[in-house]
Amino acid sequence: MDEMRWIGYLGEEGFLSLVDLGGDPSPLDAWPWKMATPVEPPSGVRSEGKHYYSIWQSVFELDTKYVPIKPIGRGACGIVCSSINRETDEKVAIKKIHNTFDNRTDALRTLRELKLLRHLQHENVIALKDVMVPMQRTSFKDVYLVYDLMDTDLHQIIKSSQSLSNDHCQYFLFQLLRGLKYLHSANILHRDLKPGNLLINANCDLKICDFGLARTNNGKDQFMTEYVVTRWYRAPELLLCCENYGTSIDVWSVGCIFAELLGRKPLFPGTECLNQLKLIINILGSQTEDAIEFIDNQKARKYIQSLPFSSGTSFADLYPEAQPSAIDLLEKMLVFDPSKRISVSEALQHPYMSALYSSDMDPPVEVPVDLEIDEELGEDVIREMIWNEMLHYHPEVVGANSQGN
Repeated sequence: MDEMRWIGYLGEEGFLSLVDLGGDPSPLDAWPWKMATPVEPPSGVRSEGKHYYSIWQSVFELDTKYVPIKPIGRGACGIVCSSINRETDEKVAIKKIHNTFDNRTDALRTLRELKLLRHLQHENVIALKDVMVPMQRTSFKDVYLVYDLMDTDLHQIIKSSQSLSNDHCQYFLFQLLRGLKYLHSANILHRDLKPGNLLINANCDLKICDFGLARTNNGKDQFMTEYVVTRWYRAPELLLCCENYGTSIDVWSVGCIFAELLGRKPLFPGTECLNQLKLIINILGSQTEDAIEFIDNQKARKYIQSLPFSSGTSFADLYPEAQPSAIDLLEKMLVFDPSKRISVSEALQHPYMSALYSSDMDPPVEVPVDLEIDEELGEDVIREMIWNEMLHYHPEVVGANSQGN
């Protein structure tokens, strides 16, 4: 949700309050922008069990149990609106992915997220509650995903003018690490952790979202093209086009997010790939031959060796108000050599986390997740696979199909 219309600030007793972009406190449901408006279906024909709303000039075809309230976000992936499930009186977020199959990469991201979130259940991972079944199995274009409703995201909190205490930074980091440990225990790499992909509720609960780039950590086909993962949070091994990488790429991203919480601005805001590497070396300092041994691309290794000498910058100097234990943990996360980087489990056991973490908090992932998908699949095959994912949320459709056959 890269154009969220709400920002959060941390108010009294550590809870979030919601303010509009002008800075005046305002309850979420009093937002003055146009709400969802009932409309006729574009085809002029109403489908049974569906109703239609215009939201930010886009028509939503929703199951009748969902009554939309208003738009809450718009991004490259689509439009998100808040809604009520009138069968349960629960508030949810509905994301419409428009023309899902126009771009194969986007369609595969949607399929991958569906496959993954069906299996995952953790309080620090966003829950996919429903995927609406369209009327036309072989020709549907849009996909509607139903998630937990969250109030804001960490990017909006960081860029707001409100102060963040050490307790807030600690609690956000703790929840991020817990959710990530759960994913890593299932052998899943998120690969796109950033503040905008960390959703926050008014009571400061944090949930990791956006799993379209996630992969299982099996050592196969792990090369990542330069333009995919958000650059500012990208680990050196990805910037350097190393073909083998593991869970430590997510730890680097967490370190960048932690630094951004402490300093209220991105630590490595690179303008392009090589500039990103220069910024990293300027802060971490020039690397020894041992520290760059992991770079399997000779041109990339020579580039790092060619950079001007840097003695680095102390994180304690960058973040003078941070606790010493916070600085120590940050230093252990932002290590250039991935093999020397702290793991998520080790980070949770670090003294900075000791007041919050206990190992008996960690539920195992009971169902193995297979995210290996042929990147060359055609549109019809991807559509059928997404349809099959939808059926996991709608056993009544499966039953009706079997009776019809």
